[in-house]
Amino acid sequence: MAVQPIVDTERNRVFAYEALVRGPKGEGAASVLSAVTPENRYAFDQNCRVKAITLASQLGIVERNPKLSINFMPGAVYSPAACVRLTLATARAHSLPLDRLIFEFTEAEQIDSPTHLQQIADEYSRHGFTLAIDDFGAGFSNVNLLARLHTGIVKLDMDLTRDLHQRPRAQAIVRSLVRLCRGFGTQIVGEGVETYEEYRAMRSCGIRLMQGYLLAKPAFEQLPDFEIPRPRREAVPMLNVPSVLTILPSGRAA
Repeated sequence: MAVQPIVDTERNRVFAYEALVRGPKGEGAASVLSAVTPENRYAFDQNCRVKAITLASQLGIVERNPKLSINFMPGAVYSPAACVRLTLATARAHSLPLDRLIFEFTEAEQIDSPTHLQQIADEYSRHGFTLAIDDFGAGFSNVNLLARLHTGIVKLDMDLTRDLHQRPRAQAIVRSLVRLCRGFGTQIVGEGVETYEEYRAMRSCGIRLMQGYLLAKPAFEQLPDFEIPRPRREAVPMLNVPSVLTILPSGRAA
C-alpha cells in the first residue's frame, strides 16, 4: 500500500489517510488491478482491507486522530453482513475505532444493482463506517447516487477540478455541488490538486478538504507529511538604475 493524506486545509491537519494499492515493490495500482478477475475479486477486496488496516495501525494511525480511507469493490461484496466480518475483526484486533473507517467506491464502476449497493450502505452505516463516492462526476449515475444513498463523503473527479481556475462553468458546477452536499450533510473532497491556482479556486468554491500532489504525494508504506500551499512570491527583477552623483560641500563627488 501507498498512503496519501486528505488534508483539511482550513484547520491545517490531516482529515484522513487513503490507502492506495501497490505492488510488493511499489509498482503502480494498474499493475495490480490488471490481475483482478471475477474469480479472485472477493479475496483481493478482503486482502486489501486487512492490509490497509494493518499497515495504518503499524504506522501509528491509531494514536493519531485521522480517519482511514479504503477503496472497495461493491461487486466483490456478495453479502454485506458476511463480507464485513473480517474487516470488523481486523479493526478490533488493531484497536482502530470503527467510526474512523471510510470506504470509497468509484462512481465510474457500473452498479448493476442499486438495491445491493443500498444494502451495503445500510450495513456499513450500522457499524459506524463512512461511505464515500470516489471520482464523482466521471461515472454512470451522477447525482442519482446522492439521491439514493446516504453518503458521508463525495470526492470530485480530478477531470472536473483540473485547471478549475480557468473554467468558469466548472467553478459554477463545483459551487452548486458544495451547496448540495452541505444540504445533505455530506462532506466534499477536491481531488487531484496539483497547482496553487487549482487550490485557490477550490477554496473560493467552498472546498476545504483536498487531496493531491501539491499537498502531498503518496508514500509507499509511510504516512507522508503535507504542506499547505502558499502564494508564490515572484522574484523582483533588479532595476538598472543610473548611479546618483552627490556633490559634497568640499566639492568632492560621493
